[in-house]
Amino acid sequence: MKYKIAMDSAGELTADLKGRPEYEIVPLTLMIGDEEITDDGTLNQLEIVRKIAASPKCPRTACPSPEAYLKAYECGAEHVYGVTISGALSGSYQSAMIAREMYLEKHPGAKIHVFDSRATSVAETIIVLKIREMEEAGAPFEEIVRTIDEYCVKKNTLFTLDNLETLRKNGRLSRLKALAATVLRIKPILMGTPEGEIEQLDQARGSNRALLKMVQHVVERTANSQDKVLGISFVNCRDRAIMVRDAILERMQVREVIMIETGGLSTVYANDGGIIVVI
Repeated sequence: MKYKIAMDSAGELTADLKGRPEYEIVPLTLMIGDEEITDDGTLNQLEIVRKIAASPKCPRTACPSPEAYLKAYECGAEHVYGVTISGALSGSYQSAMIAREMYLEKHPGAKIHVFDSRATSVAETIIVLKIREMEEAGAPFEEIVRTIDEYCVKKNTLFTLDNLETLRKNGRLSRLKALAATVLRIKPILMGTPEGEIEQLDQARGSNRALLKMVQHVVERTANSQDKVLGISFVNCRDRAIMVRDAILERMQVREVIMIETGGLSTVYANDGGIIVVI
């Protein structure tokens, strides 16, 4: 095998990559109510949404162990890559890096690199596809690492949350603020920083206005869009995700569009109606 990509389950594999030996999901664990769920890339999104809504407790997550990553790395590939959710949001990146050191102890000089996506969800998907594209074009390992590390820092990640219950349950939004946001239908527009943290960028009254504001920010922040991949992931709102895609494409050209349902981890945090845009 020429290359292997081990991506944590904060990201999503496209249908054509699932089941192929070059690509493996390293699962996080979801705790929803009293149930512990292995997020192996096969979970039913709508069922996860229902479980979150039915549970009075805040859903929690646990990152993969270094041993889980090491098992995925041990494949005999010439080039090995890890792809993880932002290290500022989860311990998954740290686990993947510990596993890298363990791998290098067993295989000195091996070509292995872990990408901190500095984001989540479809950002990881795009990184996996970029690795595949460069590997299949015969690019050197070092060039792939340099190019994609740069992408991880420079990309734009924006998202809107239609349902703020997870934020309320985990204490990041007080009950009073959550009530006010619900009554006034205020929807936040959030962005990922170059360091992989989350900041509120804007807000709007009503879901559609928030989506259109997000589109405006995406367009304003994107240079040379014709060379870039637009990724959109969504939680139980395909029609609104299509509206976002079409609104962006009316305003700028892109090289390719990827649309995908969020997996378990991103469904937990984006919650019902959440939309993530990466370019």
